[in-house]
Amino acid sequence: MSNIFVIKKKINNFNKKIIEVSGDKSLSIRWVLLASLAEGKSRSFNLLNSEDVKASINAIKKLGIKVKTKKNFCEINGKGLNGYNYKKGTVINAENSGTLSRLILGLLINTNTEIKIIGDRSLSIRDFKRVSDPLKKFGAKFKLTKNKNLPLNIMGTKNLKPIRYNENRGSAQCKSCVIFAALRTVGTTIIKAKKSRNHTELLCKYLKLPISILEKKNYDLIKIKKAKKIKPFNYNIPSDISSAAFFIVLTCLTNNSSLTIKNVNINPSRIGIIIILKKMGAKIVFKNKKFYKGELVADIFVRSTKNLKSINCPVRYNSSSIDEFLLIFLVAAKAKGVSFFRNLGELNQKESPRLKWGSKILNLMGIKNDLTSSSIRIFGNPRINIEKKIIIKDYLQDHRIFMSSVVAALSFGGEWHIHNKNSINTSFPNFLKILKNLQK
Repeated sequence: MSNIFVIKKKINNFNKKIIEVSGDKSLSIRWVLLASLAEGKSRSFNLLNSEDVKASINAIKKLGIKVKTKKNFCEINGKGLNGYNYKKGTVINAENSGTLSRLILGLLINTNTEIKIIGDRSLSIRDFKRVSDPLKKFGAKFKLTKNKNLPLNIMGTKNLKPIRYNENRGSAQCKSCVIFAALRTVGTTIIKAKKSRNHTELLCKYLKLPISILEKKNYDLIKIKKAKKIKPFNYNIPSDISSAAFFIVLTCLTNNSSLTIKNVNINPSRIGIIIILKKMGAKIVFKNKKFYKGELVADIFVRSTKNLKSINCPVRYNSSSIDEFLLIFLVAAKAKGVSFFRNLGELNQKESPRLKWGSKILNLMGIKNDLTSSSIRIFGNPRINIEKKIIIKDYLQDHRIFMSSVVAALSFGGEWHIHNKNSINTSFPNFLKILKNLQK
């Protein structure tokens, strides 16, 4: 079967449709890791069935944790904070998951034998020095490829020392990795963290772990002490805002259309795309808001927008929309005027150099843009209508590039040949199935 997805025409308008997207990837991986440290059986419902989450489950199995996967739930039999079985020669394959590969290092901080972490081609060229540096301060030792890449080896220590850590990138992965390490360390670890996703903090607070957060305007001051134990817990994973974003933008760009997406995690540290799109004129409303185990959840109602306007995007929204900028660029492509996005160098540290790819896709679409190493200026064309063939390939199988390209093709027309269809298995395996049902 071909791994190329071909689109030859725009999507037809759709109205009053209701969909539910997959479980939140960030929460799914964090549940797997924390449940593996709990004392007893934990169950999750609506756990994301993606390659990243499967890699997380395989990782804890390698560490001696029993996992039972059923059609409707996943059950993890945790062995407590010191229950991992560290076997000599253990190799953990994180596949494409930056979240797994970085967060699990914080849990391996007390390993008494070397553990090797490997990943796919894309993950192997990403920067791991950003997590190995703070973990070295706890007392761990590392061997990295080219001083920063995978494969890497970690050797932990039983004499962990609490640290002070200044996380200035706005990386939730770096912050969470240190939090996990601190939960194993006697004493108080203090993190001064630039604002970023706070799923780890919320989950730790829900589990009544020894963590406190003082929220300042531009940063959070987080204090963590050694945890005594984690109680087993069940979790009904809400839907992923990053997955919902593809359908939000598709609805915004499709004439005479509306859509409701059910039970989506709208954590304030994740909804930068909603704030940005509304500033650009998008019609988006949250309905039936409620809190679930620390996370804010709602139904998202979207209506198509004819008069989109450009934006000089405030950098304070960057971290809360970092995975959605490829989609935001598509909205800017159709907006009236010139949009400017800056301080986005972190985009090139993702599964692929996404800022460069965002510019490349716009160029293929015929949308003028000016690119630097950390910014992009997009000259919108409200009358954009593509009538040529566009081929998207050789993008390190970045799932978000594939799905963003599908949204562009369905919104703007043309004949698109988008390679590596299987890349969606990383984060959103049923993306094309939901899309097909939307067109019925």
